[in-house]
Amino acid sequence: MKIQEMPNLGKVNEEKLNEAGIMTAEQLISVGTETAYLKTKHLVDDGACLHFLYALEGAIQNIPKKEISPARKAELRAFIKENK
Repeated sequence: MKIQEMPNLGKVNEEKLNEAGIMTAEQLISVGTETAYLKTKHLVDDGACLHFLYALEGAIQNIPKKEISPARKAELRAFIKENK
């Protein structure tokens, strides 16, 4: 499956993830939200933000990012603070 076919991710995000070495939806799921975010931030887009992190998480869970649980959103916010 193409990354852009996952919820929350379009062509631009797919291109960024491809540049970071993540080529398929299966690879994205395998590496996980946090690793995919860090690879993209460090290799492609230093301005990657919390919304991108939520988009990745929603894509991996196969849900719209607004449906991510409050507990998981809190974990992701803490992760982003630790990795600025």
